[in-house]
Amino acid sequence: MADQKQIIVGKISGVFGVKGWIKVFSFTDPRENIFNYSPWLLKKGSDCKTVKLVDGKLQGKTVVAQLDGFTDRDQAQALLGWDVLITQDQLPETGAGEFYWSELIGLEVENLQGIRLGVIDSLLETGANDVLIIQGDRERAIPFIQGQTVIEINLNLGRMIVDWDSEF
Repeated sequence: MADQKQIIVGKISGVFGVKGWIKVFSFTDPRENIFNYSPWLLKKGSDCKTVKLVDGKLQGKTVVAQLDGFTDRDQAQALLGWDVLITQDQLPETGAGEFYWSELIGLEVENLQGIRLGVIDSLLETGANDVLIIQGDRERAIPFIQGQTVIEINLNLGRMIVDWDSEF
């Protein structure tokens, strides 16, 4: 897994029961989609380990999982705070014009006039439109509306063209 792009999909947030189950704060949407991926790469600081997902379920609003080789509460407790990662190739293929947020982070952004606005730092879900957070000479928030504000996305060139005034 080390040579491929890794994506954080969750964080171990607690223990569940006495048989080694863990609570996971899932970043996937819906949150139970985290069960679609195995193995998981667990990371905390410079430590990392690959683990196989044995079972997982929603327990109310909480995501709980059982990992191979973790059979008691103490073993599960030792995983608190670890990040859950997968590799890019574990994700399903996207359709035409669809992108994973992780693919957009780091793209250079320039406007139709060829002015470099910066690099995509993050994205926000607002309910109406997702918003790109661009870090450059200053921070900009640009609505992610394909065909309107977002004119072109070229992952191969690492670039996004936007219809956005550089003064905004």
